[in-house]
Amino acid sequence: MPDHPPTAHDVTLCVEDLRTALALHGITLPSLRVDLASLAGTYPPSAGLVALGNCNTATARALAAALRGTVAG
Repeated sequence: MPDHPPTAHDVTLCVEDLRTALALHGITLPSLRVDLASLAGTYPPSAGLVALGNCNTATARALAAALRGTVAG
């Protein structure tokens, strides 16, 4: 974990990295984005959240299957 709050650029790069990784599994989350409100807060540190958005059950199942296949357990 970084020792500083994430910047808007950090969160944007994270979103793009996640979008690319999901695409490798044929998964698209149309609402995947930077949660701008989490960066605009007046209380430090900025949260810098990633909004995963909504998806249908087929996408949720594909995501779960991809995670089960790549996470050591």
